[in-house]
Amino acid sequence: QVQLVESGGGLVQAGGSLRLSCAASGRTFSSYAMGWFRQAPGKEREFVAAINCNGGNTYYADSVKGRFTISRDNAKNTVYLQMNSLKPEDTAVYYCAAANRYLDTHLLGSYHYWGRGTQVTVSS
Repeated sequence: QVQLVESGGGLVQAGGSLRLSCAASGRTFSSYAMGWFRQAPGKEREFVAAINCNGGNTYYADSVKGRFTISRDNAKNTVYLQMNSLKPEDTAVYYCAAANRYLDTHLLGSYHYWGRGTQVTVSS
């Protein structure tokens, strides 16, 4: 079992940056692929980025490619999402999630554990 807690959200102006963190409990964090998703009001939850167990492979949604970077520190049981050049359309609740395998990481159903989310608001 893995428990995930996100932090680092907030209010930022367009063009600004934020760094989200997701702290995981348990001693098996390094065995999980990790992902970030987001959900804007009235919209479905959508994939943002994913990273495999050792951090050697990453995958991004086209909407954030070149602006966001996912990384992980297995010694700290933490996955990060560095968000640069933020846009108002990035406003959403951001969730981290853990998957047993790095497969179909853009699909919600691939993930077994979810955090409660952190709010990111980008003002224009």
